[in-house]
Amino acid sequence: MTTAFVLSGGANLGAMQVGMLRALVDRGIAPDALVGTSAGALNAAYIANRGATPEVVEELGDVWHSLSAWKLFRPHARQLIGALAGLQPALFSSRGLRTLIRKHLDFDRIETTRTPLTVVATDLLTGDQVDIDTGPAADAILASSAITGLYPAVELGGRLLVDGGVADNTPVSSAVESGADIIYVLPCGYPCALAAPPTTVAGTLLHTMSLLVQKRLVRDIREYTGKADLRVLPTPCPLTIGALDFSRADELIERGYEAAGRFLDIDGGRRVAPGAHIDLHVHA
Repeated sequence: MTTAFVLSGGANLGAMQVGMLRALVDRGIAPDALVGTSAGALNAAYIANRGATPEVVEELGDVWHSLSAWKLFRPHARQLIGALAGLQPALFSSRGLRTLIRKHLDFDRIETTRTPLTVVATDLLTGDQVDIDTGPAADAILASSAITGLYPAVELGGRLLVDGGVADNTPVSSAVESGADIIYVLPCGYPCALAAPPTTVAGTLLHTMSLLVQKRLVRDIREYTGKADLRVLPTPCPLTIGALDFSRADELIERGYEAAGRFLDIDGGRRVAPGAHIDLHVHA
């Protein structure tokens, strides 16, 4: 029996996956393969070579504690003006994100990891999903995390690649097609209890993306139910944390851990309808 972990994208909400990983590790559940998109690719890459151990997951939590919107989406007047004038392809430089990736990667090429890793990106020209399991790791993760409109596309293998969430934010299909018997899906969800929609350009783009990918996830879970043993961990709910608020990593990690733990303690996370508990909803 082979076990895969599929980690979705979700910008700052990716912190909750640290809590989910901790809940899995505490129960002796480790992956034979990892698939990640965007923030999920960052998390998957962190444990792919180091191993899914309590110590490694704790270190990953420290990484999330160190993040801020200022580090990842630092405004530069020339970049912003150039983007608005049509002279730049994105609002922000990806320099801060690339620095983060390089700082915390402990391998150079994806195919060398102890646990097989697949990073999912999107072909900007065709919209096709691109599964990357060989080649330079930092470039692949940067491409998977290149949020359209916010970060510039990344050229890799003769293609211009952007955020994997455009094609498939939670690439269950990749894990199913790889032959995994048990697939733990670690989504990031979306802010389901905001009092009002975001008002900034970046916040609006990220929030819109989170809604679109949640719809895609629900659809994919239904499509692949029965083709593999899918165990979809719940996201904390209600959730009021906006897309650019990196200050509440502790809360996301703890709530992710508690929700996943309660879920796994009932029949190991097996459900007749694996995706029923992640349907789109809002709170008044």
